[in-house]
Amino acid sequence: MPVSVRSFAKINLGLRIGAAREDGFHELLTVYQTIGLHDLIRVSLGRGRGIEIQSTDPRVPKDESNTCHGIVKKAMQALNMKGRVLIHIEKRLPVQGGLGGASANAVAAMLALERVLKKALPTEERLRIAAEVGSDLPLFLLGGTVLGVGRGEQVYPLEDLPATACVVVTSEVGVSTPNAFGEWDRRTGGAGVSALVEGGSSKLTLPAASDRMSELGRGLSAWLSQSYSGAPRQISRRGRAENPLLELVRAGIENDFEPVVFPEYPELSEGKCALERAGAKYASLSGSGSTLYGLFASKKAARAAAERLKTEGWAAQATVTLTRREYWKKFLVSSF
Repeated sequence: MPVSVRSFAKINLGLRIGAAREDGFHELLTVYQTIGLHDLIRVSLGRGRGIEIQSTDPRVPKDESNTCHGIVKKAMQALNMKGRVLIHIEKRLPVQGGLGGASANAVAAMLALERVLKKALPTEERLRIAAEVGSDLPLFLLGGTVLGVGRGEQVYPLEDLPATACVVVTSEVGVSTPNAFGEWDRRTGGAGVSALVEGGSSKLTLPAASDRMSELGRGLSAWLSQSYSGAPRQISRRGRAENPLLELVRAGIENDFEPVVFPEYPELSEGKCALERAGAKYASLSGSGSTLYGLFASKKAARAAAERLKTEGWAAQATVTLTRREYWKKFLVSSF
């Protein structure tokens, strides 16, 4: 029987670009956060061999360049299974929009395949396969709030931030991630620093180098130390403990892609300003773009902001961040 799952998007809560590595990638430091917007993936198995990909969006590749194809091929080999796999992608997320849509699709396809086959890969094998296929695939095997280091493929679950209202603004602009990295290198000379996680814990250790990367590292370290120590939250004027997401914002989170992407695509800079004018407590580019998001104090405020942005001509959607529990609770669906 076919298995249908939701393929949730992510945003980046800050992104620091470090040094270029010998393998051609860059060291990264980011906090991934899954959100409620999603595609729908249906996987079935039939007689024969091969992998067939169908999609409601003509821009989605149907050949081996699709990440779903690569991960399912590896999973079938690892499980020592044969058959013809059909993957249907109902596309709702933007293609190449910085929300990790293609990566989320791939992980969803692999997990749906396991359910179809009634066989499961070990967790370590899933993570290995996901990392081989793409840098931001492993985060979707965790969900919720996730620390990403290395080239982004080394992931560590963080204490979940509470569900927070947000508005996502999509654009027809297509930002090339390799070109964005290239422009970053041209501007900085490739300077940076690696960010390491010791012993699989949440403690960040940052060698002395890139001030920008270290700045975020120090802020994250302080935030994580408070989160895991059980220290009381700062009390707001209204007498309530403050949303820890706002604490993270004050840690100095920024997306290093903005200084290189915004000059090339000024409409994206305008979109960020529009989110802030609409009341966003924090607004940012997600990944290398072209999607922007804003975090809001309430769902009501987010819905009002989305409506206001639509009247201004922006493609805006109100949604909410997903905790790890909600991510997995909503992952499986019975039908499209």
